[in-house]
Amino acid sequence: MKCKISILVGIFVVIGLILNAQEDTTKNWKTGGVLSFNASQVSFTNWAAGGENSLSGNSFVNLFANYKKNKMTWDNTLDLGFGMMKQGFGDESVYYKTDDKIDFSSKYGQYAFEHFYYTGLVSFKSQFTEGYKKATDTVRISNFLAPAYINISLGMDYKPNDNFTLFVSPFSGKITYVTDTMLSNAGAYGVTPGEIVRYEFGGYIKAQFKCNLADNISYTTKLDLFSNYLKKPQNIDVNWENLVTFKINGWFAANIHLTMMYDDDTKIDIDRDGDGVYDGKGARPQIKQLFGIGITYKF
Repeated sequence: MKCKISILVGIFVVIGLILNAQEDTTKNWKTGGVLSFNASQVSFTNWAAGGENSLSGNSFVNLFANYKKNKMTWDNTLDLGFGMMKQGFGDESVYYKTDDKIDFSSKYGQYAFEHFYYTGLVSFKSQFTEGYKKATDTVRISNFLAPAYINISLGMDYKPNDNFTLFVSPFSGKITYVTDTMLSNAGAYGVTPGEIVRYEFGGYIKAQFKCNLADNISYTTKLDLFSNYLKKPQNIDVNWENLVTFKINGWFAANIHLTMMYDDDTKIDIDRDGDGVYDGKGARPQIKQLFGIGITYKF
């Protein structure tokens, strides 16, 4: 519990500093974001071909607050996402979680030369609620702050313009928290069984890019790479997020989210002999794709 409180307090302290700084001056700040909600519904009555009633909703928030004055820059981003699907009605209803994401990053830089900055970065990633492999399962595989990833890095940031940044750190600390007792006792997400935290030291690269593919189509991508110097440095952790937005009008848009991940410490159930029965665990590429049409507000 103390661990959860400490992490949340740290995030609120950074947000508070941002708000206080904005009270002092606004001319050096560039802020904005995207709010989106997508929903879908399917209903069947006496439908001969069969089918299952369903109701789903998915929302995401992408916010940024960037400060630049003289030779100093301070970039902050907060990405939140959550989605649920209800299949069936009444006592036979089954609920699925389709998206769950908390991603906060704060990067402070001092001008070095040309487009390069000496930079320190802190990031935090987790999810809001419990997660299950299947909706009917009773054994959870994730929870709030289980896992939670904190990255603290020192390095050099290349920023040629407002649309692209490349941060390279040879000195990066990655902290993995698993505060759910059941999961930590099982050694989930690479922690030692019975422990709630795991420390890694390595190299880290973070790249961000955004552009307009057309007048009504925008693209944003983020790539995170981490190599643990102390254990299997060749097995690089990968987190690659992509968002394509097709603007329909001032309020409605279609969004495509594609996330690809690989973490050598996250073991997935696998079927080694192809007989349809899981008979082992191993690290595997993870892919998540979301498509939705709904209300999108950009500011």
